[in-house]
Amino acid sequence: MSDAGNHVDRLRSARAELADARDAVADHGEGRLETVRDAHREATSLLDRYEGKATGTGDFRAFVEFQEAFVELVEGLPTDLPAREAFEEANDLLDQRRLDEDDFARARELLGPAADRAALLDARATAKERYETARRDARKRLRELDDRIDRLERLQRLGEADLDAPVERLRDPIESYDESVRAAWTDFRREASAREVLRVVEASEAYPLAAFPQPPDDLREYVETYPAGEESIPTLLKYADYSSSKLSHYVDDPGALRTRVATHRTYLERLDADPLTVSWPPPSADRLRYRAAELVSVVARFAPEEVVAKARRLRRLPDEVDYERLRETALARDELDDEERDRLERGAVEAELTAARDERERIEAALADTEAD
Repeated sequence: MSDAGNHVDRLRSARAELADARDAVADHGEGRLETVRDAHREATSLLDRYEGKATGTGDFRAFVEFQEAFVELVEGLPTDLPAREAFEEANDLLDQRRLDEDDFARARELLGPAADRAALLDARATAKERYETARRDARKRLRELDDRIDRLERLQRLGEADLDAPVERLRDPIESYDESVRAAWTDFRREASAREVLRVVEASEAYPLAAFPQPPDDLREYVETYPAGEESIPTLLKYADYSSSKLSHYVDDPGALRTRVATHRTYLERLDADPLTVSWPPPSADRLRYRAAELVSVVARFAPEEVVAKARRLRRLPDEVDYERLRETALARDELDDEERDRLERGAVEAELTAARDERERIEAALADTEAD
């Protein structure tokens, strides 16, 4: 059976079971069944509590208490209560001068019809839970199908790309910019003071598409206020490896450098140009326009004008070339492997997409058809 058939059958079966369970409760009345359930629980509790004390030649006082409590329970039941005769028959059985364990066992059997009526409430609750589980599983399957359909549609779209299109018209300006901004950042990080570098990092926070990870507060405060902040980041990292006695020759407060710089060595070592580079395959045209505008604002704070010019060129790139067609080609070359290309050529992707859409439609229809009140 297909996944769609499995979910559809479960939904229909669960809906029918819930409808039957609700009808069964309605036939007797929910409130009356709740009274039966409460009375059965009380009767069973009395049997369990007194069986060891009210049998044979046991505690006569307990025997009398038990019989009186059971009689009081039965006489207090509504005359039209479902399965009331079961309580009466059990009461008649227990109305003896002496009881044994067999009498208690037989009384439980006689209460069976009452237990069956009370079980209708549990059956309805179980049916409702099964129904809700079936719907939850079906909705989960729909989410899986949506993801699968998205992937297959994307794969199909990539399969239609022109693999011979001149993607170098995108790659060359992007790679040229990436190489230049990495080199510029490396020089800036090596030669500028840590204070200057972190000021650029902090300023980038205003440009979410070109922002560096922000420095920890204590590191920022140290670099901004201590004289050692005028040293470069490589120098500060070198100082962090010195012994306290050697470090005292280079900074006024060795302890402050150890607690503010050495503890954040990983952050400083990983502070590279990655946030300022453009991915390959490239982003959508709109995202590149927005991101390039922010890159210009950040890169202009530390890089030579020629690097800033390359960032500006990226902002114009979607308007200068057939960007989306070339991007689809780049994506196809990067993402499609031999197996996927074979599936596309054989029409397997189209068949899988049709099957997934059909399954989604059948499950959606079943969800609508089996919606309970």
